[in-house]
Amino acid sequence: MLKELHDLIRVLADEPTNETAELGAFIGAGIAMIGAFGAGLGEGIAAGKACEAVARNPEAESKIRVMLILGCGIAETSSIYGLIVSILLIFIGPGLSK
Repeated sequence: MLKELHDLIRVLADEPTNETAELGAFIGAGIAMIGAFGAGLGEGIAAGKACEAVARNPEAESKIRVMLILGCGIAETSSIYGLIVSILLIFIGPGLSK
């Protein structure tokens, strides 16, 4: 299996074609979207901790809510940047080699 993969990579490296550029763009887009997984995981953890904090101190609910919304908004920007990069790679990236 590794030998066939190594041979495929060697062939693709020796003969760059438009298919190679598209393959690289799709792989890069997939890697760029890993950030969305991290942002979703972080937002879920933050929401759970905010619920715990409100349960411990109900008087601070408004401050906790503001900090949670601000933190989730900042975390979401990283996944939006990853989405923009992946869209650019898929639709514009292979066209740059022409």
